[in-house]
Amino acid sequence: MTRLYRTGLVLPAADPGPENPLPPLRKPEAVTTVSNVDELPADLAEGIGYGRLDTTLPCLLRDGYTRERAERELPALVLENDRLRATVLPSLGGRLYSLFHKPSGRELLYRNPVFQPANLALRDAWFAGGVEWNLGSTGHTTLTCEPMFAAAIEGPDGTPVLRLWEWERTRDLPYQIDFRLPAGSDHLLVAVRIRNPHPHDVPVYWWSNIAVPRNEGTRVLAPATRAWHYGYSGRLELVDVPGELTYPARAEAAADYFFEVTGRPWVAAVESDGTGLAQLSTGRLRGRKLFLWGESDGGRRWQEWLAPGAGGYLEIQAGLARTQLEHLRLPPGEGWDWLEAYGPVTADPAAVHGNDWTAAREAVVAGLPSAEMLDEYHDAWRKIADVTPESFLATGSGWGALENRRAPMCLPGTPFPDDSLGPDQEPWLALLDGTPPDGDPLAVPPPTLVNRYWADLMEYASKNWLTWYHRGVAHWADGRHSDAVRAWRESVSAAENPWALRNLAVATSGHEAAWLYRRAVALAPTLRPLVVEAIAAQLAAGLAGEAAELLDGLPLEGRIALLTARTRLAEGDLAGAKAVYDIGFEVADIREGETSLSDTWAAVSDEPLPARYDFRMK
Repeated sequence: MTRLYRTGLVLPAADPGPENPLPPLRKPEAVTTVSNVDELPADLAEGIGYGRLDTTLPCLLRDGYTRERAERELPALVLENDRLRATVLPSLGGRLYSLFHKPSGRELLYRNPVFQPANLALRDAWFAGGVEWNLGSTGHTTLTCEPMFAAAIEGPDGTPVLRLWEWERTRDLPYQIDFRLPAGSDHLLVAVRIRNPHPHDVPVYWWSNIAVPRNEGTRVLAPATRAWHYGYSGRLELVDVPGELTYPARAEAAADYFFEVTGRPWVAAVESDGTGLAQLSTGRLRGRKLFLWGESDGGRRWQEWLAPGAGGYLEIQAGLARTQLEHLRLPPGEGWDWLEAYGPVTADPAAVHGNDWTAAREAVVAGLPSAEMLDEYHDAWRKIADVTPESFLATGSGWGALENRRAPMCLPGTPFPDDSLGPDQEPWLALLDGTPPDGDPLAVPPPTLVNRYWADLMEYASKNWLTWYHRGVAHWADGRHSDAVRAWRESVSAAENPWALRNLAVATSGHEAAWLYRRAVALAPTLRPLVVEAIAAQLAAGLAGEAAELLDGLPLEGRIALLTARTRLAEGDLAGAKAVYDIGFEVADIREGETSLSDTWAAVSDEPLPARYDFRMK
């Protein structure tokens, strides 16, 4: 018998914090940048050059979290049969948090004992563990810490199916994820569908990121003899698979391995005793990857940072393209769907860990559902894919409902009800009715919608400081930077406001940017994200004294502490800068690949970098 029910997951959890009201205008700094594109196969090079986002707009950054954790209850949905128990977190991107195999008493995934956001996602906040569903662009999805709609529907065999769905805002795409556990099955079935309701191609990126424990004897297997290796050096190179790379605990540095899969796509992580987890899918989900943090000081520090006291982990991943550096074209009006399966591996350890790579893989495949069985499951799911959910278990955002109000869409199976509309959508609903947004220039403006439809509506709205502000953000997102600057200047002329001033500061550099930031801070002195940007701008302009003035009276914690050390260094006070490190601080939003902590330390001390500040990826 299969059951679907609500529960609460209680664990030490940090507050995700508020969104950052300052629009993310700077192009996200890519953790991976391929320097040898001209050496790659033509189709791979084309995919790498197509579709990467220049901004996460209209999504704002979520960087208001801290490192302080307290016992909290997170809403959870459980799908359970007599063999498996799957726990899903609908308020956190639909994360598959746990997959427990009852007969063996084993947790098949890496189950993080805490909820601790860190700066690894496109919007900053991300957390480790379980299975994350990534739609959008290279990087962790904008929805990783956001709510999704959830509902129960009846499966093709009469058992309950858990459906999750949302509207992905950077691509304006609806998608759904259906979880199914047939009675007696050792495999959780996950059907995914992405649809393009627009009259133009949309770049598509999907990777299911599966965290599993990394122990001394963990081996990763896939149906491949070669893989594309990216070691954060800038080069993407084809390497042979069998050997050391299949044992992540033997790797020194963080690395990505994108397997050149042949035959049916699958990937598995297997322990010394031959047990582990396998993920397999129908053919559309062709890509498979191994990500490992490596055993360097920085790699170990990152794992402890993301999951304190939980031990090491690695990720096995599955995607639409052969690498995570590519985007594919989803044609207008089309939809793509596929089926994934997650379940236990129980194989002969001598075979799985032997030197015969073919025999090792065959030992895993012997225990997996056949390709024919997976196709049958997929065909059965397609018969219920359009069933309208009636019993909602969780509510997502109002953005899909807003888009449906602007241009009604036929999206059977994934309704976006009007009652999901909220305060964030109200100004845009009013705009649809001909009333332009307006308000107090010192109050936080509503998030800007930047796709071509909303941008056109705003162009014809009557002029005030806020409509000029929104126009500028939309122009910037469209790459029309000079038009954006003109709009923000009009906004400031209409009413002095910190929001357009800050955006103008981002659009320029040097002393002018520093001056604009100081004007903005004078209007919004308690807005921490603005103050942090302003201090960094003073330092970039060589104005250490002005940076010190902005720091005066601020608590010596987090990124403010790091900026204090950098300011003292710029003033020539090496001892004062080192004293900040000696007192101790944590930068909650330290970015993957960021070296500001280690670079500043190297400038103020000849001593080895303390482990607590070592986040170096290479």
